[in-house]
Amino acid sequence: MTQEHDTEFSDASDLGPSDEEPTTGGKKQLPFWLELPLLIGIALIVAVVIKTFLFQAFYIPSSSMENTLQINDRVLVNKVTYEIGDISRKDVIVFDDPRGGFEQPDEDAIDSAVRNLLESIGLATPQSEFIKRVIGVPGDVVEASSGDLIVNGEAQDEPYRKNPERPIPDFAPVVVPEGHLFVMGDNRGASQDSRFFGPIPIDTVVGKAFVIIWPPSRWSGI
Repeated sequence: MTQEHDTEFSDASDLGPSDEEPTTGGKKQLPFWLELPLLIGIALIVAVVIKTFLFQAFYIPSSSMENTLQINDRVLVNKVTYEIGDISRKDVIVFDDPRGGFEQPDEDAIDSAVRNLLESIGLATPQSEFIKRVIGVPGDVVEASSGDLIVNGEAQDEPYRKNPERPIPDFAPVVVPEGHLFVMGDNRGASQDSRFFGPIPIDTVVGKAFVIIWPPSRWSGI
């Protein structure tokens, strides 16, 4: 006597060809013409965030910091250094124009994004910002006498200054107020600085310039 056994499932080898296409499990890739604007938008956002909170490339437009910085140099400015440390004499800093009165020109969202991108990579310089060297910190007495720069009664050795053998025009002693800095350009004969507009408020400091990033032939710390 034979028994017949019903089977509920068949071996896969008994099945015919499947009509289903194999799947890779990946997401469908966007066409390049859609992907490119997205990538550009992300790059703009990242550049603006970096410029706003961390680092900014700064373009040198004038000779006021020669010989340390030359016209067309690009320097990198650290915006967080002074959040965790103090400003010291001889630091090279970027700060807001102390003369005031500057107004950003009217611009739409695209113009603003392009400007921020160019400023963040050093292809443009904010017209409202200066770069100088810190000479005096709060409480210091700064003056020039007999051709020498004197801080707290001591003549300063300034090897970074352009033409250090040339005397500095004398100016009367200035006591640096609390919350302020006395700044000067290294090219003392071609610099608008605290000798003209007075000590600057510390809260206008953007950050510390710490390295020359362009041109490659001038890569160095500051």
